[in-house]
Amino acid sequence: MESHPLFSEMEELVKEGDELEWKETARWIKFEEDVEEGGNRWSKPHVATLSLHSLFELRSLILNGSVILDMEASSLEQVADNVLDNMVADGALGYDSREKVKDALLRRHRHQHERRNHNNMSRLPLIRSLADIGRNHSSCKSAGNDEGMVKSPSSLSMQRNHSSGDLPMNGDINHKSNVHFMRKIPPGAEASNILVGEVDFLEKTLSAFVRLKTGTLMGDLTEVPVPTRFMFVLLGPPNSNSSFHEIGRAMATLMSDEIFHEVAYRAKKRDHLLAGIDEFLDAVTVLPPGEWDPAIRIEPPAAIPSQDVRKRPNDNNIKEEPDEEEEEQRQREESGLARSGRLFGGLINDLKRKKPWYWSDFKDALAIQCVASWIFLYFACLSPIITFGGLLGEATGKNMAAMESLISGFVCGMGYGFFSGQPLTILGSTGPVLVFETIVFEFCRQVGWNYMSFRFCIGTWITIILVTLVAIDASAFVCYITRFTEENFATLIAFIFIYKAVENVISIGKKYPLNTHPDEVLNYECYCLPSNYSRVPERFNWTLVEKESCQLYNGTLAGGGCDTKVYVPDVFLMSIILFLGTFVISVILKDFKNSLFFPAKVNTKSSIE
Repeated sequence: MESHPLFSEMEELVKEGDELEWKETARWIKFEEDVEEGGNRWSKPHVATLSLHSLFELRSLILNGSVILDMEASSLEQVADNVLDNMVADGALGYDSREKVKDALLRRHRHQHERRNHNNMSRLPLIRSLADIGRNHSSCKSAGNDEGMVKSPSSLSMQRNHSSGDLPMNGDINHKSNVHFMRKIPPGAEASNILVGEVDFLEKTLSAFVRLKTGTLMGDLTEVPVPTRFMFVLLGPPNSNSSFHEIGRAMATLMSDEIFHEVAYRAKKRDHLLAGIDEFLDAVTVLPPGEWDPAIRIEPPAAIPSQDVRKRPNDNNIKEEPDEEEEEQRQREESGLARSGRLFGGLINDLKRKKPWYWSDFKDALAIQCVASWIFLYFACLSPIITFGGLLGEATGKNMAAMESLISGFVCGMGYGFFSGQPLTILGSTGPVLVFETIVFEFCRQVGWNYMSFRFCIGTWITIILVTLVAIDASAFVCYITRFTEENFATLIAFIFIYKAVENVISIGKKYPLNTHPDEVLNYECYCLPSNYSRVPERFNWTLVEKESCQLYNGTLAGGGCDTKVYVPDVFLMSIILFLGTFVISVILKDFKNSLFFPAKVNTKSSIE
């Protein structure tokens, strides 16, 4: 974006009688000019002296407030609507206060030259009227001969309208631009308007930094007819700890700074503005209190010092950034996520990228700094393999248990490490794999198929599909996987673990039920009788056979208590305690690093580990 010279104007919200209005209190072309006490004249241009606290407050407002870049708006009302909608959406402003803030932003803007003219008119109304008539006639004749005016067609048109006193700006037909001051503003300049004020209907401070996409004339917002490009709005409750006047001066001084001026025009996000403020703070010279008189204004230097020294280290920050799509495409090509256009082209490119680092990946793993890491990773990867192996054993009827999971994790991990050049990577089972194997086993049992044979067919087809995907560089589509997809997958795994934990507790409750009627007398009379098909010796003692063993001997259960449940309350209740205790301990340990139980040094070290 092309930068322009900037004219900055600061206005403060004041109460005139019973009405609120914006009063111009300071302005900047390069140096600061303030309205003198009493409000009758402007001070001489001087170097702005700012408090360091106001700069830090301004940085905090840019960091946490609304920042809207390249806003499309053609009037102050549209700017106000866009800013307030953004604040409401972010939760910084309540919807019930929106109209009050908008009303405050759209109040009349009273400039210093208008106030002086207003006072003179109140003293000599008749003479003022006659002088206006004479000036209007003379201005119409000499409007095209004034060499100090901006020569753009829009400025000349506004000059004619102003000379006739008919310039309607922002709905205020009484506004008259300070055409005389236009002589001091460089051609092609744009305006930066800073609006600060205190209102009693707000409970917290609101701030917004706005950059318009194109410079726009905003009526009576500026004392001179130059298009507005930047706006900074700061409103808050009265008697707040922040000095809004000083923060507004800090913002205007920043906008008049040569380096931040370029950053503000070229910034594409909030971080760029913060970097510009940080650079300004690095270059600031602090005068200690008590060793100089703040009431004495510093005269501008005869020759403005060059800012080349500040520009050199920040060339990379203020230059135009490359196109985001081109940068993204370049990163894809470097990471191998771009299609090569030939069979197995991506695999070949991967091998070429890995070849220079292949041997060092294994050699560096033997360094003393890495030994502790891969020993830790060994146990960290071993524990889920054994855990899921036990769950797979229950889910697949012992066809795949802990030993099979351990061997498969060893083979897959070693193979992946040798072929990818990443020897520390070990693959193992996860929650979705456990669910998949459970479904496959149940399906095979229902249709009468051999589970291991069917599982071998599934593995074969997966191999064929993976080889086909590698051949056509389908891995390039991984770049389209967003965080939304990752979060969905992580949520699925979390629900699987939660579901399995609850399911196991419920299954324990069914196997070892809890007696909810302890006063009820239970009948456990049950014995085993021989049947005609039982193949046991004739002297076999059937009275000693338990219910589970009776069916193995082809016996028949008899008695009224064979169907009575055996209540074992300790097992289920202990499972509930372990279930809840594990959850509570996990939550406590998760937040333990932020607690005050140990010194900060111990907490920091544990969190790093």
